Amino acid sequence: MPCFYKFVLLVFLISLWGSHSSGNGGHIFSFKMHHRFSDPVRKWSEASGGKLAPAASDSWPEKGTVEYYAELADRDRLLRGRKLSELDAPLAFSDGNSTVRISSLGFLHYTTVQLGTPGVKFMVALDTGSDLFWVPCDCNRCAPTEGTVYASDFELNIYNPKGSSTSKKVTCNNSLCAHRNRCLGMSSNCPYMVSYVSAETSTSGILVEDVLHLTTEDGHEESVEAYITFGCGQVQSGSFLDVAAPNGLFGLGMEKISVPSVLSSEGFTADSFSMCFGNDGIGRISFGDKGSPDQEETTFNLNPSHPTYNITVTQIRVGTTLIDVDFTALFDSGTSFTYLVEPTYTRLAEGFHSQTQDGRRAPDSRIPFEYCYDMSPNENASLIPSVSLTMKGGSQFAVYDPIIVISTQNELVYCLAIVKSRELNIIGQNLMTGYRVVFDREKLSLGWKKFDCYDIEDHNTSPIKPHSITVSPAVAAGLGNYSTPKSTKETPNSSQSSVAWPSFYSHTSLTCFRFLVILLLFL
Repeated sequence: MPCFYKFVLLVFLISLWGSHSSGNGGHIFSFKMHHRFSDPVRKWSEASGGKLAPAASDSWPEKGTVEYYAELADRDRLLRGRKLSELDAPLAFSDGNSTVRISSLGFLHYTTVQLGTPGVKFMVALDTGSDLFWVPCDCNRCAPTEGTVYASDFELNIYNPKGSSTSKKVTCNNSLCAHRNRCLGMSSNCPYMVSYVSAETSTSGILVEDVLHLTTEDGHEESVEAYITFGCGQVQSGSFLDVAAPNGLFGLGMEKISVPSVLSSEGFTADSFSMCFGNDGIGRISFGDKGSPDQEETTFNLNPSHPTYNITVTQIRVGTTLIDVDFTALFDSGTSFTYLVEPTYTRLAEGFHSQTQDGRRAPDSRIPFEYCYDMSPNENASLIPSVSLTMKGGSQFAVYDPIIVISTQNELVYCLAIVKSRELNIIGQNLMTGYRVVFDREKLSLGWKKFDCYDIEDHNTSPIKPHSITVSPAVAAGLGNYSTPKSTKETPNSSQSSVAWPSFYSHTSLTCFRFLVILLLFL
């Protein structure tokens, strides 16, 4: 078969080379092209005795038959490669699909991405609550790459557009440039600015286009180069200068500028991706993964003007207490913990407290959690009340990690890792622990399934390839393995980025980072 494909490619491109003079004295070269199943190609195949192509008697499909079109489709897949997304294996970053939860950097999941030519690596936080992917670049004010606790553990880089042969600055006439009112002209560089309400955190700079290096997850590890638009972050402020995403933030939202949107629109993958959050802090991300038939699902509440991963919760079960609710919430991997508004917050927290057997600690302004308890030396995790959510449609989302354990000098303290919110409900990363969460943007649904992130079930992915990242020992870890119910089958901001950024993105991505600084100091 390899010889046949080489032969067909040759005759498809050129079977007769000829030339004739043009009116201006030059030569025009003409090529006669033949369909791979045309009569001339068939005759050449027969003359070769089947050496250059399958024998006509047993392998040459008749025009109009099922076999004929199946052969053409197979050839299309070979020629177009990654361009038939519904038939492709999921994609991962060039360093693999593994992610790592890092306690010293906000308890978020980080991974290594490679940009440009030659490739430069960046350790970025993964955030489903925002859209823009940005990295520090041509810095006027960025997080330090040396002399910090995290810089000693990780390789941190600064992107240099002039250092990449494939880099291209995005101009103001580009469809992804939404801040044209700030442009000096349509051919000038497109500026962006993302402002986060929390902790006066922001990033700004210009948009650039360059190669993102990916690889297939089908065991063959074929390299894939996708041109994406991202932020050249020249100025960072607030949490970006110390404990939050010091080497960049990878927005995974639904807007056209996000990497999942680019990969699907360009035909590299199906319009879906998954993130797995392991109990041990190890996870993975797979672009194009649509999950499995037996996963739980609920539909997104779609706002066409600004779509997000927003879902509806109809009930909360805390231990033996069932609470009827009706609220929407954003599924946001860029928020460490979960935020609920009143009265849902108090109803859940009081239900948890009424079934907890340990003594509640007095409030501590250094800890963002209100409901904290002294853990006795013989504490059994099963005594902690279970929590589960019922989603719109009836699917159950059992929470495997609703608490955080804080180790002080003399004792262990555990807290219900849910924070009272003034205006937004956010399902944070801590509630996603133990699941592979599927963000299916084509079906407009959220899927989830209890999952071992080292497993390769449901699609032919290769085992996780560890990154060259060392993880500092966690100062706090969630307790798992307690019983859970059996699973059943905005206000606009005046300084926004190059796409539409409502103010709640500031909350969803970075609200708890400052809390975590305080928490770590307390420890």
